[in-house]
Amino acid sequence: MQGMVMDGPHITLTPAWPERPGDRARADSVAAVAREAVERYRDVAAAEADGYRRFAPQVKRQRIYHYTSRTAALQARFRFDPAVPTALLYQDDSARGLRLVGVMYTMPASAPLEDLDRRIPLSIARWHQHTNICLPPRGADEPEVTEARTQEFGPRGRIATREACQAAGGRWFDRMFGWMVHVNLFASSPDEVWRDKPGGMRHH
Repeated sequence: MQGMVMDGPHITLTPAWPERPGDRARADSVAAVAREAVERYRDVAAAEADGYRRFAPQVKRQRIYHYTSRTAALQARFRFDPAVPTALLYQDDSARGLRLVGVMYTMPASAPLEDLDRRIPLSIARWHQHTNICLPPRGADEPEVTEARTQEFGPRGRIATREACQAAGGRWFDRMFGWMVHVNLFASSPDEVWRDKPGGMRHH
């Protein structure tokens, strides 16, 4: 994790590399391909029909809903196809239901920065990992995750050290999942397209 940047207690970001000629065009090309490819998934039923499933369905109110494909995630470990994102990102539009806002790409946690950069330039995008995570004790899962539980445990919880997690009886993970990056495909400005906002679970 040398050279990485912490962004809060639970998020580790790739460093921002200096922009080089061609970086912006290469990133814009990825977004353009993705935008065309996922147009059919504006209807979440179409995404589900193609094998995308909601991540953490027990969390009923999320800032961003991730619909992930196991097939796409496996493919992403070995090659990059901008038209096949690991996850589709939706927001809850109270008037119209779930609204497609972007996609997420992934790579293994062991991937070097150079490999991440070859997929999407590190001068344009900041890949992230979820780190220092404490999950609730086994057997404490609930049909619907409560506000108190998410305030204490998980990727947005207060517990951010191994010692505190052990004291709470939780399960500690130095990191969860691999590298990931969000692409806000339908943002109003080009800069917002690549302004990653990791996380996403919240309760009202």
